[in-house]
Amino acid sequence: MKAPPRLQTLVDEGLIDTVVRQLMSGKEAMVYVVRCGDETRCAKIYKEATQRSFRQAVDYTENRKVKNSRSARAMAKGSKFGRQEQESAWQSAEVDALYRLAAAGVRVPQPYNFFDGVLLMELVTDAHGDAAPRLNDVSFTPAQAMKHHATLIAEVVRMLCAGVVHGDLSEFNILLAHTPGNGDSPGVDEPVIIDLPQAVDAAGNNHAQRMLLRDVGNLRDFFGQFAPVLLKTDYGPEMWSLYQAGLLGNDTVLTGHFERSNADVDMIAVLREIDDARAEDAARRLRMALAPA
Repeated sequence: MKAPPRLQTLVDEGLIDTVVRQLMSGKEAMVYVVRCGDETRCAKIYKEATQRSFRQAVDYTENRKVKNSRSARAMAKGSKFGRQEQESAWQSAEVDALYRLAAAGVRVPQPYNFFDGVLLMELVTDAHGDAAPRLNDVSFTPAQAMKHHATLIAEVVRMLCAGVVHGDLSEFNILLAHTPGNGDSPGVDEPVIIDLPQAVDAAGNNHAQRMLLRDVGNLRDFFGQFAPVLLKTDYGPEMWSLYQAGLLGNDTVLTGHFERSNADVDMIAVLREIDDARAEDAARRLRMALAPA
């Protein structure tokens, strides 16, 4: 297919040879399958702020640092240059998170290059070499649901230990990839976490705890459809409590149970969480309604 204008620059620079097809158009970006030499990769083109349905909410951008002091001042003032710098920082946040999490051993798409608002990264595939499906498009047996939930809880712990909270984790931004086997092994299907521009710093963002609890709750609710026993688990508060106490590690064994304190409840925080849950449920219903049959 003819390269879109945003990808033509990468073709001219020799970073992409050909554009194969459009893979998807999401709330924050469009993704294309591209050829780079002998490899098939994907190119994620970030939408302009005015075209995105997902906004740069203050909850996500709180305490994000920029190295250039001039850019930081301009962003604080909200000038035209500042808005441009804020947009650039928003886009590069995913790149930074991908490299950081890949180094920590989290299964995310391998990033290759970030140029002119386009992220080149690994094309996550299924057993047939086609683009891997989202969890939302797959049904599971109870045993499979338990296995994938355990894998993802471990990944969330690994992310938290690396100082990162996804902030928008759900069945819609986790892919089910196939890892080839060797010898007599047939290979396995494993989840891959994607879409990280809204990732937040666990230690530097006041909303990180709420986002983590929501992320883990989304995993519980989705896999709980196939393995109802998961609906009784409470991994989010448990891992956050251990993280705050400095006791959480990649090998920490979690129980899925948490005894809550009888201290006074922060009703403002509770009401905000309820509002967030309602908004998330409405967005999920809309995505399901718009998804192709």
